[in-house]
Amino acid sequence: MGSLTGRVALVTGAGQGVGQGIALALATEGADIAVVGRTAAKLDTTCALVRERGVRAEPFVCDIVDTATIPATVAEVVATLGGVDILVNNAYSGAYGPLLALDDAAVERSFASGPFATLAFMKACHPHFVARGGGHIVNLVTSAMVRWDPTTYGVYAAAKQAVRSLTRTAAVEWARDGIRANSIAPHALSPGLKRWTETNPEEAAEFVAAIPAGRIGDCEDDIGRAVVALVGSDLRYLTGATIPLDGGQAFFG
Repeated sequence: MGSLTGRVALVTGAGQGVGQGIALALATEGADIAVVGRTAAKLDTTCALVRERGVRAEPFVCDIVDTATIPATVAEVVATLGGVDILVNNAYSGAYGPLLALDDAAVERSFASGPFATLAFMKACHPHFVARGGGHIVNLVTSAMVRWDPTTYGVYAAAKQAVRSLTRTAAVEWARDGIRANSIAPHALSPGLKRWTETNPEEAAEFVAAIPAGRIGDCEDDIGRAVVALVGSDLRYLTGATIPLDGGQAFFG
């Protein structure tokens, strides 16, 4: 039996990349997975991979930008899988570019899919965590929040900084409910980053050279396994923290 056998994890943006890697790592430890995302075909692919690990996986189509639908999605997860113990807010639809180049719709989508959706999932999961004696929240943020030069990443960083603040607040306000909340700031070879490295090999080489560990993280083995550790009993006293999973590139003071 794995360390998470009997637990249910809800992972947003789990159809590919980091979200899929986290889902697979949690499944390896025995957790059943609610695979949440926008694209049904991608969710089905992840579900098939998760089931190969010997646990249950069910797909739930949800566009997190439409935050009004999030409570119903969580209720469906609970009805289908019997509860929820772990929430991973990974999905994000970002706005990237110089501030003057971003239109209002892009900025609004960045915040809707960032702090607004994160808070909606956290609030919707809270009573179900309490009913099961506690729970774990892992919210994804970014090292762009602490870059010395956030050019083209300003709105993205601002939205994720808000997520970081919400995580810390939940950690404090909900600690007595048995709920832990932490943030991770990962670098991982997601499909999007992989395409960028292939399209821009010289820039990619400079990017990797700036990572002290000398490589970009693996979605499952580096990011997913860290999430397994965060939600496990060995780190039961850790809450309200931001963990950089980037091979030493960023400094969170």
